Formats: sequence, structure tokens, C-alpha cells
Amino acid sequence: MHEATTPRAAIDGGSTNPPRMTGTPVGQVTPRRAAIVAGLGLLALSLLGFSCFLAFERLVVEGDATLTARNIADHELQFRLVAAGFVIVAGLDVLVAWALYVLLRPVNPSIAVLSAWLRVAYAAVFAAASANLAAAVNLLADADSQRMFGTRQLDAQVMLSVNQFSDGWDVALVIFGLHLLVLGYLLFGSTFVPKVIGILVAIASLGYLIDSFGALLSSSYDANVAGFTFAGELLLMVWLLWRGRRLVVARGRHDAFTTGPTAARMRP
Repeated sequence: MHEATTPRAAIDGGSTNPPRMTGTPVGQVTPRRAAIVAGLGLLALSLLGFSCFLAFERLVVEGDATLTARNIADHELQFRLVAAGFVIVAGLDVLVAWALYVLLRPVNPSIAVLSAWLRVAYAAVFAAASANLAAAVNLLADADSQRMFGTRQLDAQVMLSVNQFSDGWDVALVIFGLHLLVLGYLLFGSTFVPKVIGILVAIASLGYLIDSFGALLSSSYDANVAGFTFAGELLLMVWLLWRGRRLVVARGRHDAFTTGPTAARMRP
């Protein structure tokens, strides 16, 4: 998430230099580029997602529909930007799913496909849940809704939409936890990613699964296990940006990557 090695002639003003071997056919994505795309995608969605959730938590007051509705009405543009930001995050997750598939396909093609589809499914559920935020702000901005509902009933409808987003988010995180579990397996089985990262990513998956099922099974659940188990995700992002950019397919083999000084010498 590779390909057979193919010769490529060096073309530079009629140079007669002999062809060099590269690990990726012309027109296909190299493991180095896939790692960079995945790393940058993870960095971008982390920063955007964190800022959106920070704004969301400032505007939404748990258990207080009136204050929540007032905050949304007073900061309508900001709330709409939060909803749009979550949709962009979902789109970035699809990009990351593709890049990780390209990078990890040599480890196990079938499992890599499963991992990618789980992340795409998570992104789809999360994007659908984010539509509830647009529904919430539209209720407050729609004159017909204001006439149809009384103030208290309208506030309750807005809070219901916000809660539906949260419930959808919990469901999405179940799928995301499964994705991380499969991803951890792939990382652990690879020959080019430190096995400790695979182990920590799998541990991170358990944090999401515990929190998500806890929230789905009990309305009073307020633990945050994932807040203590996310180290694997952070280390993976750092590795992709720092070491992943030096990946190349080992010369003469389609299923092995190398890093470090040797890889630097083998770059096309």
C-alpha cells in the first residue's frame, strides 16, 4: 500500500548513460510518495480535526439545549465552518486510506484492501454524521422552522441534531478502531516499519473501540481511553514524514522496501 522492477533509460539531452533500475514502473506511485501523501494527509486532518472539535466543544453545551441553540445562532458562520471542516477531514481520510493501501499492499494485498475500505467506510459514516450539524444550524436560520416550532421546541430539535452527530461519530469510531486494528497488523508484519509502531497502532484501536462501545451502551459513559492510547497514530505520522520519504523498492524485489543510507543511494 509492489510492482515489478522495470528499466528506465536516462533521457537527458541525448545522454548515452546506461539505464537505471527503479522499483516502480513509470506512471505508478512510488512507496516514498505514498508515504509522504499519507503523512501529510494525517498531519492535515489532525490539525483541522482538532481545531474543529475545539470550536464544536466551545459552542455545544452538553445538557443545555437553550444555550447551545443560542451559541449556534450567534456564531452561525463558525458552526457552518465546523461542519464543513469535518467533511474535509473525511475527504482527507479517504486520501490517507489510498496512500496507506499503496504503501502496505506488498505486505498483504487482501488485508491492505480491507484496511483501506474500513477507513473509507469510517469517513463515509463520519461525513454523513456531519450533515446533522448543517441540519442544526439550518433549523435556526429557517424562518418556517421558527414559525412552526416554539422557541423551546426549536432548541430541542437543534440539540437533537447535535446529539445525532455525536451518535454517528461514535459509530464511525467503531469502524475506525477496526481499521486501526487491521492497520496495526499490517505494520507489524511489514519489513520496513518498526514493529513497535504496529503494536502501538493496534493498542490505539482498542482505545477507540472501548470509548465508542462505551458511549453507545451507556449514556453516562465519560471515559477517554483513546486520549491515552493515541501514541501509535502519532508515531506512524512522524515515521511516514521522516523515514517514509526515504523508502524505495529493494532492487530486484517487488515486495521489499529499504530505508536509510542504502535507500538514499538507490533513489531514481
